[in-house]
Order: sequence, then structure tokens, then C-alpha cells
Amino acid sequence: MGRTRRSGDAFVMCTCGRAHWGRFGAAGLLVQRGTQVLLQHRAQWSHEGGTWAVPGGAIDVEETPLDAALREAEEEAGVPASAVRPRHSWTIDHGTWAYTTVITDAVGAIDPQRLDGESEELRWVAVTEVSALPLHSGFAAGWPSLASLLARHEVVVVDVANVVGSVPDGWWRDRAGASQRLVDALCGLAASGLVAETDLLGDVPGRSRGWPDWVAVVEGAARGVSAGDGPVRVVAAPRSGDDTIVSVVAEQRRRGREVSVVTADRALRARASELGARVVGPRALTSLLG
Repeated sequence: MGRTRRSGDAFVMCTCGRAHWGRFGAAGLLVQRGTQVLLQHRAQWSHEGGTWAVPGGAIDVEETPLDAALREAEEEAGVPASAVRPRHSWTIDHGTWAYTTVITDAVGAIDPQRLDGESEELRWVAVTEVSALPLHSGFAAGWPSLASLLARHEVVVVDVANVVGSVPDGWWRDRAGASQRLVDALCGLAASGLVAETDLLGDVPGRSRGWPDWVAVVEGAARGVSAGDGPVRVVAAPRSGDDTIVSVVAEQRRRGREVSVVTADRALRARASELGARVVGPRALTSLLG
């Protein structure tokens, strides 16, 4: 049985002079598992058949690039959406057409399978060996930038007490409740990701969105706050919240992470900066939460 035609299935004549697949653009999924990435050996009948790239295809009218990349990877390669976590999206934008590669980490079992006729083979390839393969021209052009993003892990550490205290909404009547509301909001933000232009992320050319890890540090009356099964790690400070934040930053920096700290506390800002963290004020975060 043939594939059902979808709303995005059409060629677009681009201002670059070439026809590209995807009425609303296209997207692909680059899955990283340790030092390897999952690549697709493209079927001979396809565009630039016989080359290597990532599973992907046209974006439908109601989809985001992430939605499309996850759907295409599941349809073509049997990659469950639940088994990956997005980290970056990187976009080549021609104006009339754009292609977005979504970089994800494997967080569950993935058994790649050729589920349609678009793949000759699916293979886990060492990152250091990708450039030696005959790559699809578009993927080859983007690979240096994508490889750089594969090595970039970002963490946002939130000084919850300071951020809560920056908004005069009566938080002092229920510090724990206000802190819980902030952590709940952070879970939503962690799931949707951040636009590349936000001060919470570093400037990376071509990146359209980022999904950093989130650490919320709570203290005092808010020590019982929890993110449940959400994507935010809550750390309860045993004593000084500032000391705990500095400890978290130092640990993440030792792991090679790019760290942003959200606080207006002058002394904490100085200590975090000395460790190589980016420091931003609460407004950079609260403006994203509405």
C-alpha cells in the first residue's frame, strides 16, 4: 500500500534556483547515542540516492519542525518519539523554503528498522567517521555546524527564591506555593524549548531552537517543591542557596556544559561568572513565562 499523501508533500521552487521537497519546508532527525549518530543510507530512487543523511521529510501545515522530524523518523526508521530528547534545532533558511535538523539524545531503546522504501540501510555511525561517508549534499554542507552542536550541552540553573522574589505578586504569603508555580512553569518551558535569540542560550549561528537541561535550586520553606516526573531537576539547598547553586555550576562546568544562571543576586552573579557561567537577570526568564 502506498504512502498517504500529506499536506506538505510537494516540491517548492526556491529563490536559490532549485526545487526543494516540502510545501512548508522539511525537517530531519539526528539522533545521538554516546559517540554515535543514526544515519540513513538513502534509496537509489530518491533524490541523491545512495548517499547518507538523516531520516526526514516534508513538514505538514499543522506541524512544527520538531513534530515533523519525530514523525518522519518513526515512519521511516522506527525511532519512537518517546526514546529521544531534543537538544538543538538547526535551520538552513532560503526564505521561500527551509530545512531544519533536530538534534536529539537517545534516552530509550532504539532498534532502527527500514519501514518504507526510502532507506537502503540504517546505521549507527561514529561521529568521527561521518564525514568519510558519501553524504547527501545538503547534509554535507551542514555537517560541520551539526557536529559542533552535537558537542554542545547547555544547562540553565535557576535561583528560584531570587526569581520568585523579583515579581511582586504576593509570593511572601506563600513562598512554597510561589516556588512550586515557578517550577511547574519551568517544566512547560523545558518541554517546548527556547528560541535561539533568548539571552538564556549562547549565540550559535543557524540554531533556531534549544532545549537545555534545567536545574531549579530551592531553599528554606520551598525545600519540599518537586517537579514530579517533569523535565526539571529540583535541588533543595541544605543551607545556603547561593552555595548550592555555585556547587551545581561547578559540577556542570567540570562536565563541559555551557551554563546559564538566572539570578539578580550580585554576589552570586560574580561567583558564577568566575566559574565561566553566563549570568542573566530574572527578567530574561519571567518574560518567557508570561
